[in-house]
Formats: sequence, structure tokens, C-alpha cells
Amino acid sequence: MSDPITFHFDFSSPYGYLASTKIDALGAKYGREVVWKPFLIGATFKVTGLPALVEIPLKGDYARHDFARSARFHGVSYRHPEPFPIATQAPARAFYWVDKQDKVRAKQLAVALLKAYFVDGINISNPADTVAVARGLGHDAAALEAALNDPAVKALLKSEVDAAMAKGVFGSPFVFVGNEAFWGIDRFDQIERWLATGGF
Repeated sequence: MSDPITFHFDFSSPYGYLASTKIDALGAKYGREVVWKPFLIGATFKVTGLPALVEIPLKGDYARHDFARSARFHGVSYRHPEPFPIATQAPARAFYWVDKQDKVRAKQLAVALLKAYFVDGINISNPADTVAVARGLGHDAAALEAALNDPAVKALLKSEVDAAMAKGVFGSPFVFVGNEAFWGIDRFDQIERWLATGGF
């Protein structure tokens, strides 16, 4: 069986959100499993010394315009959220807690959380809002609320973030096909050709 596609993303990344609407279909087209791996992009900023894109002079205004334009280009619903960006520990912890039980339901939760933030304007950095989204999918709200503060779940997320950065992940989306890394929604054409041809 071919190596899976690994999809790293941050829940506050507009480009990660756009990629999330396409990555599974791309994998299915080429018979590849897609493994979703949320991480905390803020942790990479500490390593790179860079601020969030929208906080960089000149680039910030362009980026805000490009988020919406890219969503229109890809045919994806998008409403720029406020506040932006946000800390994403709560949704990421929720994902990994569910993922340990059911990977399919974890992806469904990730999709719902991304839609909640980038379409419905729900601030998923707030644990209560993350729990509410999960409750809407039938998850045990009390159990998830407890999990968000569970040291084991916190440690699991930290280990995933550390592992991602050890592989060289520094942005969202960040996709691996085998050991080949691709950064950004604008690399999806290259990813598809790589999958179709086995490399170039």
C-alpha cells in the first residue's frame, strides 16, 4: 500500500482551512489515506522568530485580501473571523482526544470546528465553544470538557507539535507525501502531480 498523506494544519490558519476542504478528495483520487495532524503554529513562530502573517507590515493587508480571494477561487465559504488569529489549544486537544477513540469522527470534528471559526464566526479558542461544536456532533460534552484539561491530553498535543517541528513543519497547511514536504494551499497542484507520477 502507498504511503499515507500527512496533513498538518493549525485551526486558525485560513489556508489550512481551505486545504482541509480538498485534501481527503485528493488522497482518495490516488488511493492514499490522509492522516490529519493539527499542530500549534504559534510554537513554530518561537523557533522561526516570525510573527503571525497578518502582523507583518505590508504583508498583513495583502494576506487578509488573499484569504477571501483564495476562498472564492477554491469555491469555499469563508468569512474572515474576529478575533484573528487565535490560540488553538482547545480545538487541537479536542481533536486528539477524539482521534484516540475514532479517527473518522476526529476528522468530522475538525471539519466542524474549522467551519465554526471560518464560516460561522465562533471563537473556538474558547473551550466552551469547542465543546459546544463537539456536542453538536454527538460527543460527550462533560467528558470532552474534562479532557481539555487532562495533563495526558495536553502532553499528547505537545508531543504532536514537537514531532511536527522535528519533521520540519513550520506553516499551515504542511503536507507530506511520504517524506516529500509541501507547504501551502498553492502547492496542491504540485502535490497532485507528485501523486500522479511518483515524483519529479
